Amino acid sequence: MKQVRLTDAGIRRLKPGAREYTVRDAQVPSLCVRVHPSGTRTLVCIDRQGKRSLGPATLLAVDEARRDCLKMQSENTDRKASAPVFADFATGTWRASWVTHCKPSTIRGRDRILKAQLLPAFGRLRMDRITPAQVHRWFDAYSLTWPGAANKALEALSQILNHAVKLEQISVNPAKGVKQNPRPKLSRFLSREEIERLHVALDRHACGKRGQQADIIRLLLLTGCRKNEIVRLRRKEVDSGCLRLADSKAGPRTVFLSRAARDIVERRLAAASGEFLFTSPRDPTKPISDSLSLWNVVRRECEFEDVRLHDLRHTYGSQAVMQGLPLPVVAKLLGHSKVTMTLRYAHAGDREVQAAAERVGARISDLLSCD
Repeated sequence: MKQVRLTDAGIRRLKPGAREYTVRDAQVPSLCVRVHPSGTRTLVCIDRQGKRSLGPATLLAVDEARRDCLKMQSENTDRKASAPVFADFATGTWRASWVTHCKPSTIRGRDRILKAQLLPAFGRLRMDRITPAQVHRWFDAYSLTWPGAANKALEALSQILNHAVKLEQISVNPAKGVKQNPRPKLSRFLSREEIERLHVALDRHACGKRGQQADIIRLLLLTGCRKNEIVRLRRKEVDSGCLRLADSKAGPRTVFLSRAARDIVERRLAAASGEFLFTSPRDPTKPISDSLSLWNVVRRECEFEDVRLHDLRHTYGSQAVMQGLPLPVVAKLLGHSKVTMTLRYAHAGDREVQAAAERVGARISDLLSCD
């Protein structure tokens, strides 16, 4: 980064390039000017706390910007003595701000992220000592193995740091500039032949020690439910051919069961004695583990290398669209809170529409050729 003694006239003479660039002030090194390709020049303060915009160079004199930078740094120094340790703030102040109005599944998920990732990485640090570079290193390392989980953990970290900014414990969020990993687009659902293969594979395991898991996988395909909606299904949520889920992702919802799905649920009801429909082999009072190890076995047997368990839900939604059901109905089947979330399935019937267009076009061509 180029470093010169900034002046108002000197900033005006800086020429925009094809890319944005930054020039640092030699007198107050935390003061910088960012020159954008459009010609806009912005004064910013860049230090351990991150980047903070001071304002356009056309409206803010350099001397005033220097005073603002020094004032910010002085405030940061005053704050250091009282800045909380990350672990104390995250498990205390931040958690208390949401725990009373969140669903149990949300609480479990956030607590799991704290325990597994955020506390080991940042727990002992004072919050004013967490830098953007540290956040980048942690996120990049986590993303190498679990990019999706890394995104969720980054969201939680950013929420914690934003809450600290709101309470004036820190001045800026050091995670603000970290970009999430690209999310995979929905493009995979099972064909009719693949569904038949899955059915045969599940039949092979239906009577073994993984029979419960086989039934869960079938129900995921037959209902389009999310994994935990079935894994944690309670007996009291089964009601006259439907499931009345108290704790789904978008809030309480009703899932109507087909004949095939009802058969599985009724069979499991007859065998269950505890609170949950699918119970842990070690402790019948607890739900079965959500790891569902059978899925990886079945995937290998069916040669589904690129199919995730959640793709069974996509398959259900895609089949609904291909049956000609209106998108609002499909949204209701899937428990989407907004129809816009269901638009991702709108392409599912493209193959059938293309085939229909071929038939119509061929028929019209025949009529045109009949002279």
